[in-house]
Amino acid sequence: MEWFESLALLLGSILVLMAIGMPVALAFLAANIVGAWFFMGGAKGITLLLNNGFGGLTNFALVPIPLFLLMGEIFFHTGLGARMFNAIDRLLGKLPGRLSYVTVLGGTAFSTLSGSSMGSTALLGSLMVPEMTTRGYKKHMSIGPILGTGGLAIIIPPSALAVLLATLARIDVGALLIAGIIPGLILASLYIATIYIQTKIDPSAAPAYDVETLSWGQKMGLLFGDVMPMLSVMVLIVIGMVGGLITPSEAAAFGALGVLILAVLFRCLTWEAMKKSVIGAMRVTLMAYLIVFGSATFSQLLAFSGASSGLIRWATSFDLAPVAMLLVMFGVLLLLGMFMEQISMMLLTVPIFFPLAASLGFDPIWFGLIILLALEISFTTPPFGLLLFVMKGVAPKDTTMREIYMSAFPYMGCSMLLVALLILFPQLALWLPGM
Repeated sequence: MEWFESLALLLGSILVLMAIGMPVALAFLAANIVGAWFFMGGAKGITLLLNNGFGGLTNFALVPIPLFLLMGEIFFHTGLGARMFNAIDRLLGKLPGRLSYVTVLGGTAFSTLSGSSMGSTALLGSLMVPEMTTRGYKKHMSIGPILGTGGLAIIIPPSALAVLLATLARIDVGALLIAGIIPGLILASLYIATIYIQTKIDPSAAPAYDVETLSWGQKMGLLFGDVMPMLSVMVLIVIGMVGGLITPSEAAAFGALGVLILAVLFRCLTWEAMKKSVIGAMRVTLMAYLIVFGSATFSQLLAFSGASSGLIRWATSFDLAPVAMLLVMFGVLLLLGMFMEQISMMLLTVPIFFPLAASLGFDPIWFGLIILLALEISFTTPPFGLLLFVMKGVAPKDTTMREIYMSAFPYMGCSMLLVALLILFPQLALWLPGM
């Protein structure tokens, strides 16, 4: 069987199973079992494949995923996130469009702690959209920043999706997490600049209103009492990873412990909040581990059948510059993002794209960050970007999908600009990991 026939059989069977409604992880597992029977010699091949899949689950690099998720769940369910948002809101005073800035600043901080784009978008939408609507903000000023900031959770550490990508691609987890710091801060700055330009062009888009004037003492109390304690958790674990003092797994453990201690100190840790946090983290962790299992076996099948090596030979046979090939892969991810959720995209593309990137001479950490950005942009890619529907669920009932789409475009443009900057200046991603 030719390589392209093997590839079509493996990918086609997965897509068919997903199309009829089978969960992603189970679709991969079923297709892998059929592929092992066909390509690896029947029952013995299935046994070998399953053993290798279980071996993939023993990877120590997977440890940060449940701990990062638990950290974000505690931060959300105990009300620490709402406390931080309220403090930032009061600190910004009478700044035009300040609630949009609050969304970006508070959302960036929350994204670093939650590591979940859907969770971040749901929280921001529930907290901020009703308030901004009451204050007369136009839809693009309330919805747009939330859609953009929700995607920051993917690249700013601690990001559970980045850990999963690094594990699937077999690259350094800590390096990929650290690589997202500077690009993530640049992206947040671009979002702030977008809001500033929008308020200058149309001041009525975010009407001013009277707010309480705070003394310097009150501002310092809010900053050091409600904002800095939350941010310190993220800052300390990032410094620990950058300085080589702790591994990503240890950073995740310290992060979860830090948020737990804050919840105790602020007297907001309840049995109900802890129960919801543990259940939420366990649910997503189980899904992630099933995905790792399916990906490990899928990668092996692609290699055993000759599909991956044949695809790499075919792709590199074109007289295209490496950057052009990178843009093709980026475009494929954006196209898939219109119809699939991000974990499914990772399962389909990582076993193919990363060997291809290695053959083109790309740095794996830099390429991994580009992939994460493509996933982040695809979260808000019309017509079926996942965050678009999360936002529809929490937005006012009169909000149309067209308004949500139009609100997302400026922030997608910011992400595209960041991708261009990373292509032109790779050290934006590689400088911190290189330290």
